[in-house]
Formats: sequence, C-alpha cells, structure tokens
Amino acid sequence: MSLPELPPLPALTRAEGELIDRYLEAVDLLGRINPARGTDTYGSLRAAQALVDRAVRLRDALSVMHARGETELHAATLGRALRVLDGERRTRRVTLPPENPG
Repeated sequence: MSLPELPPLPALTRAEGELIDRYLEAVDLLGRINPARGTDTYGSLRAAQALVDRAVRLRDALSVMHARGETELHAATLGRALRVLDGERRTRRVTLPPENPG
C-alpha cells in the first residue's frame, strides 16, 4: 500500500522555508507543553527547555528575511506550505481540547 502523494510545496525562498521549519518546530514543542493535553511534567519541562533554542532559531530566520529585504509575509503561500507539512494537525495540539461534557 503506497502513501497518498502530497501536493508539492509552493515555491519559497530559502529564508521562508527556514521560517516555516522553525515555526513548526516551535509549534510541536508548544503542543507538548500544553497543560490541557500533556501527561507529565518532565516531558513538558524538556519541551519547554528545547523551546528556548527553537525560539532563537525562529527569531534568526525572521531576522535573515528582514535583513534581505523580505519585509512581507506572503500568508497565502506560507499557509499552503504549512498545510502540506501537516500544520493544521500540528497546530491543533496547541489549542484546548474539546470540553468533555459530564
């Protein structure tokens, strides 16, 4: 059984690609830290410690874009890239889960 073929990533500058990658890394860590979804403090602590480094990398990616004169974020293109890279599922972990009626 073969996996479904993903749509191609939109054309991105190297800096935009770096921004997307660093953003998703930070989102993944925030999802692990989310107290409404987490299971243990140690895993959350480790993710929070790693988040510091990822935030620096995210800042650096944006700094490079700005220094190169890339002053606009092309939201539609970057949004397509995030969707191809499973960004909807990955960002969902940062939000509150549905309330369990009880």
